[in-house]
Amino acid sequence: MEHSLIYITAASRDEAVMLGRSLVEARLVACANVIDGAISIYWWEGAVQEEREALLVAKTVSGNADAVIAKVKELHSYSCPCVVAMPIAAGNAAYLEWIERETEPRR
Repeated sequence: MEHSLIYITAASRDEAVMLGRSLVEARLVACANVIDGAISIYWWEGAVQEEREALLVAKTVSGNADAVIAKVKELHSYSCPCVVAMPIAAGNAAYLEWIERETEPRR
């Protein structure tokens, strides 16, 4: 089974926590880490912007990536949120198995 890290930026720590909790509760991701205090510099609407943001890094099985992206787009305050999936090339086998167990739908 393949695994992914999902990288998401959010307008605030509170928004990142809400997104992370929603993804974990839906079992779309096994774990979400919130990292507050990022400074993002980017082009938006023809000008360079600089804003404080929070980062969210989520761990999941790759098959959930599209559902994670859809859920983030549904809940996010941005009209065009950064939500990208990156494959995990290698890792602690026990941890990767835990991700698989925690993202299985409950019956």
